[in-house]
Amino acid sequence: MASETAAAGGQVGKLRLDPMAMLPFCGYNMADYFNHWLSIGTKTDAKKLPQIFFVNWFRRDDNGRFLWPGYGENSRVLKWVFERINGQAKAEKTPIGYLPTHDSLDTNGVNVTNEDLKELLSVDANGWKEAVPQIREHYAAFGERLPNTLKASLDLPEGALA
Repeated sequence: MASETAAAGGQVGKLRLDPMAMLPFCGYNMADYFNHWLSIGTKTDAKKLPQIFFVNWFRRDDNGRFLWPGYGENSRVLKWVFERINGQAKAEKTPIGYLPTHDSLDTNGVNVTNEDLKELLSVDANGWKEAVPQIREHYAAFGERLPNTLKASLDLPEGALA
């Protein structure tokens, strides 16, 4: 999970991979924390584990304009998430996971163009290519204790986006 730092002149900033600003206050190595949660996943039935969804509420077009109409419409994305969990919503497999199909996201009555929706439901390959080295740099701070699963997880998107 990341947030974007502010940059001068409206330019895209660097990823902040501590979006809740909690790393300085953790009294233990976060690599151990990551390892703990990854190990839980191997000790139980996968159907009992929570599903994780990546959402970029702040995706912009080439002119810096937000593509999604705003917080008041975020419940539409959450509706898709719940429908997806219940096996009702369609999705398209991409290098970064599953994205809603154009017709599975409820946009009735919302001010979002077909062009914006197409962009929102596409993979920003360049953005991911820029993010992966930043994530690798962040992971390096945890040293050898970082779970190999996390290191390896970056190989798939980076290779798939090549």
